[in-house]
Amino acid sequence: MKKRVAWGITGSGDRILQTVEEMIRIKEAYGDSLDIRVYISKAGDQVVKYYRLFNDLEANFDKIWVEVNANAPFLAGQLQVGKFEFLLIAPGTSNTVAKIALRLADTLLTNAAIMAQKAYVPLYIMPSDFQEGTTITRLPDGRDLRLRILPVDVEHVRRLEAMEGTFILRDIGEISRIFEKHFGKP
Repeated sequence: MKKRVAWGITGSGDRILQTVEEMIRIKEAYGDSLDIRVYISKAGDQVVKYYRLFNDLEANFDKIWVEVNANAPFLAGQLQVGKFEFLLIAPGTSNTVAKIALRLADTLLTNAAIMAQKAYVPLYIMPSDFQEGTTITRLPDGRDLRLRILPVDVEHVRRLEAMEGTFILRDIGEISRIFEKHFGKP
């Protein structure tokens, strides 16, 4: 039986291009033994389209859903009954991270993340704002965007990191290591 992973995409443009490239590479490496299902938040849908990545996702992943509300599609229920090996949210906005840290399950991905934690399903999050200071991200037109990461955003990441079964990723390379940890080398 195929192993399943739920991949959540939020409204963060930071490292979205690299994340999609890495997930396509992982999907190709594991082939038919792995089913990666893509769940995109409402804000994530805007960002995926802004970066012109929706066609890449459709071409490389069989199942893609866009958030209708906090329970549609019913990802939280599927996590609760063990349909997925783990939930990966990458990239994760500071908004999504804060909501999960504060237990606000009012979006598709925050609801799913909190249910994963409750149901003992490993939760991996690659937050866009994990280190205080200034970061540079790339816009769809290739220009750089300079952003300030505030202490409050970093505090929410620390709160998540302290939660049982929740793991914070700081770089793209960690994503492939998660798959190796759960499924062995491709």
